[in-house]
Amino acid sequence: MEFRLEQKRNVVTEIPGPKSKELAERRAKYVSNSVGSGLSAFIESADGAILRDVDGNQFVDFGAGIGVTSVGNAHPKVVKAVQDAAAKGTHFQVNVAGYESYIDLAEKLTQLTPGDFDKKAALFNSGAEALENAVKIARKYTGRDAVVVFDHAFHGRTNLTMAMTAKNMPYKDGFGPFAPEVYRFPASYPYRDGLTGEEAAARTALAIEKQIGAKNVAAIVIEPLQGEGGFIVPAEGFLPALVKFAHDNGIVFVADEVQAGMCRTGKWFCSEWDGIEPDLVTSAKGIAGGMPLSAVIGRAEIMDAPHAGGIGGTYSGNPVANAAALATIAAYEEEGHAQKALDIEAKVKGALEPLVGTVPTVGEVRGRGAMLAIEFVKAGGKEPNAEIVGQVVAEAQKQGVMLLTCGTYGNVIRLLPPLIITDELLDDSLEVIIEAIKKFS
Repeated sequence: MEFRLEQKRNVVTEIPGPKSKELAERRAKYVSNSVGSGLSAFIESADGAILRDVDGNQFVDFGAGIGVTSVGNAHPKVVKAVQDAAAKGTHFQVNVAGYESYIDLAEKLTQLTPGDFDKKAALFNSGAEALENAVKIARKYTGRDAVVVFDHAFHGRTNLTMAMTAKNMPYKDGFGPFAPEVYRFPASYPYRDGLTGEEAAARTALAIEKQIGAKNVAAIVIEPLQGEGGFIVPAEGFLPALVKFAHDNGIVFVADEVQAGMCRTGKWFCSEWDGIEPDLVTSAKGIAGGMPLSAVIGRAEIMDAPHAGGIGGTYSGNPVANAAALATIAAYEEEGHAQKALDIEAKVKGALEPLVGTVPTVGEVRGRGAMLAIEFVKAGGKEPNAEIVGQVVAEAQKQGVMLLTCGTYGNVIRLLPPLIITDELLDDSLEVIIEAIKKFS
């Protein structure tokens, strides 16, 4: 692939540079302090796996817009699709008049999601909106109210999805009261709970029966690889056992694939790793190459449960975003990005896993595909170590590598590089990360 920007980190000023400092002053004056930012520099341009700031510094992007630009920033196919679609019309409202790109994308998504059964899809704008609509659909289909979610979950920032999200700061603190009939239970966290998948699922099933009653549950909603909670891979057998429990009790099983889907873990959807076929799948982030778009895809009879006009929204399924999504999916298919995710996993784990057991603050390296994480602990145990995470991230940023954090305890660094990152750039960045870890351990 050809790039506009050289795929190389390059620090030419202090971080932040003088122009970024000027913008920081303007931001402080005009932008609400409630909007956070992890990078102190201000970005002027982005291409592939590189972010270039207003001072000419180039950062390696290990966040990909929080998993959004998986095919690379400003991918040529996506850019052209956006330009062509916008030239024909910037907005058609599907509830007013239909258009083909909505049907094309819905059809494609039903083909890609797991499950050999009739499926339909509906399009929205954000991951939170998709989750909220998945719950609405499940409630309408079952005639029940209760929603089961899990520790370490992140599902969004709307009122309902804040209730579904586990972490208080910064997502929920002071924003209540939250939507009712949302119940939280322990998830599978092998590094910390030591349970097999079957044991963890049995614990959940028993708690549901005792605290809610399975007959009252509309949906079980879970990320097949938990994102904001720490990139937690569940123990083998946990998700299949949950699906069986759901189906045995008439409960809709919803896989939140907002961050883990769209080739990020080396398969189209992370659910495939556990061999499960969710009733409903939510997708966003990597679906449209940077354009705001999300979807709920699932069993046709469940998707058809709401009455006509019961779901939708002014911007849902915008034609420009649809075009971007179709081009993004074509890029995944034609450029072999699922395999690239697996190649990234092999290289990253090969470099970082030797730190476990040799660097006392590195507790675990985990993840699937290009959705990987390092959990940091206090030396000599498993007590979460958030302090070193801040130090490593700051040091890497000074060296031109932009990292994101996550985890319920703030002690995890997540690695979400664009799938088009070159081997040379990945190797170089891993050296920076390892040096920073060793410096503060």
